[in-house]
Amino acid sequence: MRCLFSMFAQSVGLLPTPDTFTALLDRCGAHPEKFVPLVGDLWRAMNTGGLSIAADAATIRRFNGGLFAPHRDGGEPLPMAAPEIAALAAAARRDWRNVEPAIFGTLLENALTPAARGQLGAHFTPRAFVERLVLPTVMDPLRARWDGVQAASFARLEAGDREGAAEPLRAFHAALCALVILDPACGTGNFLYVTMELIKRLEGEVLDTLANLMPGEGDRFALAGASVDPHQFHGLEKNPRAVPVAELVLWIGYLQWHFRTHGTAPPAEPILRDFHTIQHADALLASDGEEIVCDAAGRPITRWNGRTMRPHPITGEPVPDEAAQIEQTRPIRPRLATWPDADFIVGNPPFIAGKDLRAELGDGYATALWAAYPKVPPSADLAMFFWWRAAQALLVNRHRLQRFGFITSNSIRQTFCRRVIAAAMAGKRRLRLVFAIPDHPWSDGAGSAAVRIAMTVAERDGRQDAQPVLQRVVAERSASDGVPTVELKRAEGTINADLTIGADPDAALPLRSNSDISSRGVPLHGAGFLVTAEQAGRLGLGKLAGLEGHIRPYLNGRDLTQRRRGMLVLDLFGLSEVDLRTRFPAVYQHVLIRPASCVDRCIGSGCD
Repeated sequence: MRCLFSMFAQSVGLLPTPDTFTALLDRCGAHPEKFVPLVGDLWRAMNTGGLSIAADAATIRRFNGGLFAPHRDGGEPLPMAAPEIAALAAAARRDWRNVEPAIFGTLLENALTPAARGQLGAHFTPRAFVERLVLPTVMDPLRARWDGVQAASFARLEAGDREGAAEPLRAFHAALCALVILDPACGTGNFLYVTMELIKRLEGEVLDTLANLMPGEGDRFALAGASVDPHQFHGLEKNPRAVPVAELVLWIGYLQWHFRTHGTAPPAEPILRDFHTIQHADALLASDGEEIVCDAAGRPITRWNGRTMRPHPITGEPVPDEAAQIEQTRPIRPRLATWPDADFIVGNPPFIAGKDLRAELGDGYATALWAAYPKVPPSADLAMFFWWRAAQALLVNRHRLQRFGFITSNSIRQTFCRRVIAAAMAGKRRLRLVFAIPDHPWSDGAGSAAVRIAMTVAERDGRQDAQPVLQRVVAERSASDGVPTVELKRAEGTINADLTIGADPDAALPLRSNSDISSRGVPLHGAGFLVTAEQAGRLGLGKLAGLEGHIRPYLNGRDLTQRRRGMLVLDLFGLSEVDLRTRFPAVYQHVLIRPASCVDRCIGSGCD
């Protein structure tokens, strides 16, 4: 990250010459042993300001801000080999002035395993998708207020009071500079960066309007240091490596805006400031540390790590590796985490299904989480704990927090998840949904849409700032950059907890006349007997007579209401074990090797 920022600083003119860092890398390329002392000298000078021998005794501006502070990792660069230095030098020759800050987070995300990305919520979210949530969450209410401010200012100007016309503009700008935006699962800061850029655009409009009314007024604000800046954007993040990335993403975005607005004039020193607004913290649980869970004899209890697989000795299919064990831990004195006070909350919480919480987060953490959030159903997705926490902040902090908006998986409409929304929309103090997209494609930037997402934005009921808007995807197409383009259809009206407009199914009461007249039949618990069409073909469907009566199409609620997955289910009713083994040996073998995974899934689904 220091190397990348040095390249950016060189491109925007914050280093003494346009090739300060590149020339230093070229010198080190021929003598790799000089890389650590020479680059270390430059970075120490960037931390404190002053002369740098490595930069030909030039005076270096003071950057500070924590990025170049020695306490992070001792302050010294890592040793580099000649080919690696050459790669850095080649990168430094590019123009980093208009680099998209979000790519810095992508670098970290690509270094994580898919499991780690999912647990931390560190997914690539396309810029268009981020704006699609940030606009209704943050910008729509701000722009509605801005329209009122302009109307008030124009009315005073029409009355001949030019100074009075400037007062609403000044007050609105001061309010922009006092806003606090929170992302409680900020990852590498992409949502905060996009939000900051959109607010900076609005600030530019305010200052232009004020300058046209009172010439020189905008310059006075700039000289006084009154400006929307990174100290207003707060984040909580569990991954310590992501914290400095998020801070840097915000600062690069802010500096880019500075140079676009003020030309080549450098900002005041220190150029970077360590506001400590991005915190390394768990947004859901606070604790006094962790302890290892032991049995009655004092021996640590272990579990499968949830990731390591081995090939089955007979089929070769991957199965859990029982030898890959980790010690179970639990939080000490777990309790609800404290969130900073904010005007708006926006973000993309981690994607972990409710049935996977225990396996992904560990038994101790999951148990503590359910105990700390008794109002959230244990089967709800992890994102719903963030949703409930934000809803409580909205209902309790009535004088500041205006709206919150989250991207979640589209399972938010299912029973266990939407109970959280329905509860928040009921009672004397309640919230309402002002914007929602129930089923939207999600991309990892490589054309892979692993899940379907939903977007929801909520505010306190009674504000009535605008008519709620529900958008539905009516068409979607793949694009060359791997990010799908979508066509949305807009509807206005009260949005229900299941993200529909119209009759509210959660408000319906059971009819006594319908009791005891239907049966669920034989329910499926867990996914152990579900197979894809391809798997069914390998098991003999279409080749073995009679098997079509035991591999049937399978539809669940989501298949009926959303998109069909094309799944099939093994229905072995009427077959004895001997019949199955002799008539359909592949099916018998398939079922035989499934016990461990089936038990895991059944436990996760609450099956006895």
